[in-house]
Amino acid sequence: MKKQYVTMTINGREYRFSIGTGYGEVPPSETLSETLRKRLQLTGSKESCSEGACGCCTVLMDNRGVTSCMLLTCECDGKNIVTIEGLEDPVTGLDPLQQAFIDEYAFQCGYCTPGIIMAAKSLLISNPHPTEEEIKEAMSGNYCRCISQYTVLRAINRVAGNGEDHTAVMHRANDDVVDPIPVRQELFPSPFANGFDNGNTLD
Repeated sequence: MKKQYVTMTINGREYRFSIGTGYGEVPPSETLSETLRKRLQLTGSKESCSEGACGCCTVLMDNRGVTSCMLLTCECDGKNIVTIEGLEDPVTGLDPLQQAFIDEYAFQCGYCTPGIIMAAKSLLISNPHPTEEEIKEAMSGNYCRCISQYTVLRAINRVAGNGEDHTAVMHRANDDVVDPIPVRQELFPSPFANGFDNGNTLD
């Protein structure tokens, strides 16, 4: 029986996998997500729903965002894959999208953030200056349980150059208050606030 191989470029490096059921081979039923995480230790993309619904496992395939849990590795021959680990440029550093997510605090626990960033990167590759509505539509396949989506939209808007868009500007509730009440000064400061010498030493 003739051996079957799959060759892929992942984060700029070429990999060749033998497809089969023998030791060390990639079973025909193995997903791209499993290959990336378990064989290559590229654990940035996450596994969550395993149904392509949450977007946590999103990676770029030939510059297009795909849910890696829904793709079989044996179907990816000749493809160019980029995961969140490969998004950073080794010379210039973080991708502008990654930096925008840091600057705008567009994450919380971080579990779904790699998938969100890769989906956004896919959008920006195909459309460098999307509108707010186009961004919302593109991100509708990514689900996050713990952050407000407006911070994600603001980060993407920032990279898209939508400086005048309302989601691109930080807005605080206190900005709407005409005469804000000042924070009351502490009347009885703790003796430990600026250090406290109790006379005991370790000598």
